[in-house]
Amino acid sequence: MGTNPELVALMLADARLPTGGHTQSAGLEPAVLAGLGADGNKLGEIEEYARDRSRTVTRVEAGAAVVARYFALSGLELTPVERAWAARTPSQALRAASRRQGRAYLRLAGRVWPGVLEHLPGDGEIARPVVVGVVGAVTGLSAVQTARLIGYEDAQTVVAASLKLLPVDPVDAACWLTALHPEIEELADAVRGLTGPGEIPACGAPLVDVFGQKHAAERMRLFHA
Repeated sequence: MGTNPELVALMLADARLPTGGHTQSAGLEPAVLAGLGADGNKLGEIEEYARDRSRTVTRVEAGAAVVARYFALSGLELTPVERAWAARTPSQALRAASRRQGRAYLRLAGRVWPGVLEHLPGDGEIARPVVVGVVGAVTGLSAVQTARLIGYEDAQTVVAASLKLLPVDPVDAACWLTALHPEIEELADAVRGLTGPGEIPACGAPLVDVFGQKHAAERMRLFHA
């Protein structure tokens, strides 16, 4: 039997997958250290933070994943997609974190879906959205499913990290994630038709970049990024 794309999407969205997702906070930890959530007095800011990411940095990642999927399906070299993503990710620390996580995804994919290695080198440090896009191509994920996966995973990363960083009721966290569903769907719809690196959104979030750079130099931290 062939791979079921819906089950692949569920598998990739599962935080228990060995890709290092538990080490990431999607920038929430440095944002909390800078005052986000006000020590538990303004927890609603977490949902707004995730929503702001969906409109900016996550849109870049989702666009890169959709274009990478298209390139892989078309048999094209993926370096231009990686370069376009890097040009839209100003923080060196965040680029490095994404490439380390991409390496973990690539290690997993090379064992579970060996066809991925026909498009990417098995020992490469390649941006996570590019690897996810290639996995999507190999496993039959649609462009919408690929973009939705990126959007959901980012929101879920923020929400899951909030449970470790602030006094958050897990039920409230689930409510925030549910409230973000329309935002995730809008994101997926906005990037589903992209086919070229130049079409990848260039939506900036300067504070996310600043926080990422500062966090990389922190000696005491719970999350890698």
